[in-house]
Amino acid sequence: MIEKGGDYGQQLRRGLRTSAQPRAGREGVSRVIWKDKGPPVDPDSQADTEHETPELNVLLLGSVDGRHLLRTLARAALWPRRRFHFYVLENNLEAVARHVLIFSLALEDPEKMGLQERSETFLEVWGNALLRPPVAAFVRAQAGRLAHLVPEPDRLAEQLPWLSLGALKFRERDALEAVFRFWAGGEKGPEAFPMSRLWDSRLRQYLGSRYDARRGVSDWDLHMKLHDRGARVIHTREFRRWRDTGVAFELRDSSAYHVPNRTLASGRLLSLRGERVAARGYWGDIATGPFVAFGIEADDETLLKTSNGQPVKTAGEITEHNVAELFREMAAWVRPRAAQGDSEQVQGGAEESPEPAAPAPEPFTVHFLSLGSAHTLHHKSCYKGQFQLLYVACGMVHLLSPELGACVAPGGRLIVELAQFLVDLRQEQLQAFSSRVGELAQAAGFAPQLGGKPSDIFARFYKAGDSAPSHEDPAVESGTPPPELLAPPIEATDPPPEDRTQPLEPGTPPSEPLKLTSDSQASLLEASVPPTGSQAPKSENQTVPPETKSPTPEI
Repeated sequence: MIEKGGDYGQQLRRGLRTSAQPRAGREGVSRVIWKDKGPPVDPDSQADTEHETPELNVLLLGSVDGRHLLRTLARAALWPRRRFHFYVLENNLEAVARHVLIFSLALEDPEKMGLQERSETFLEVWGNALLRPPVAAFVRAQAGRLAHLVPEPDRLAEQLPWLSLGALKFRERDALEAVFRFWAGGEKGPEAFPMSRLWDSRLRQYLGSRYDARRGVSDWDLHMKLHDRGARVIHTREFRRWRDTGVAFELRDSSAYHVPNRTLASGRLLSLRGERVAARGYWGDIATGPFVAFGIEADDETLLKTSNGQPVKTAGEITEHNVAELFREMAAWVRPRAAQGDSEQVQGGAEESPEPAAPAPEPFTVHFLSLGSAHTLHHKSCYKGQFQLLYVACGMVHLLSPELGACVAPGGRLIVELAQFLVDLRQEQLQAFSSRVGELAQAAGFAPQLGGKPSDIFARFYKAGDSAPSHEDPAVESGTPPPELLAPPIEATDPPPEDRTQPLEPGTPPSEPLKLTSDSQASLLEASVPPTGSQAPKSENQTVPPETKSPTPEI
């Protein structure tokens, strides 16, 4: 089942080594990373003139997919206008590709894809190992389009103005194009990526001798671990179905889900007869599930009601509601573009003056940084002291260093994702990990952020400078708890057996697993400054790490 990886095996040996964790971090609750009246540094330094819109620069390590960014943008209307610059650093190109695909879906023209269809497509692509044929066709079409845009910067800037790949190396762009081409169906048929067999093989290795009692194991992990850690709305049926098949959100008849979700494929370098060979397989999460990301908190308190001690709604139903609300709020970023095509009709039409349109939100840009560049960012003047907010996922905590801290502006905030929902960790391990996060943050020049509500999902710090942030800052009051996020189980990094891998075609980049220790996992960052007057933000639930009560993640 393992073949030589051709030129891409050589690329990996030259240093293009990526972690096979496309679903990593997905289990944590999603939060808004920016929810303040302004950045923690001097606002005047963020704009060239008083008439220009201030900028907010956010650096995210290991956010894995775009759900955190989407939630942040969806809630941006509640706060003074900002131009967002998100700098995303991942450890594998499959995660970069998923970011781009999810943003393309979220910003799809409403006339081409309605709200319900968009929400359901997102849930299946994001959380299911198997897809319905219509959703798989959408993924193929979008991946084919993106594969043609990546090597053409001019067309890319014209059609996707929010996307910047300028910081990627040329070989990384070529590998990213190869990922999209694989998604587009360069290898026909389900045998190119037999997801059901790969999932079962992965589960057999994870459970070992407990495989025959896997239903009892899933019930134990759910009731004795996830429920005890705050995810009581996850129902036994939906969690057991996901553990068995990889299908978390069954929005149609179960027989409709049979097309492998290629966006969950990733590569690794394996050892075969003494040689390093590139192979493709599935090495994502099989322990925690995607439910905690959008399904355990909600702005609508009625969704969290209980009857006879049991939740009335399941995590799947809450997730559907929260994702639909997320895309409804995201429509503000799509409407200005759609309105441009109708402007001529509006001008030549009626005599009565039209109602004033809501101001278009400031544009945003998502910059993808080169893989493995976390240790060298501080060498570039354009990044040193540039960021007001730094988010570190729990699988990337080992990258938190004084050099990385130098990229954060004085008074900037750091949010680190903790390992609260990793079912393989015992309580003492969770506490040891939290302590280790504090040590790394202190060594990087950060101090604990005091005065906020204690959280087991995120650890919050500020860049030590002239003075500590005021405890009266509304963003850190108990009324508006901070965001939180979660990362994939450590078990996902176990070396895979041969029957769980597929040979990589030339042109598809494989990746090596990220080797996590029990204390190398982190969370999100979030900046906080009070909103003005009636703009006080609604509490938001967590999807992985929650902030107040908003089920969708925002970074």
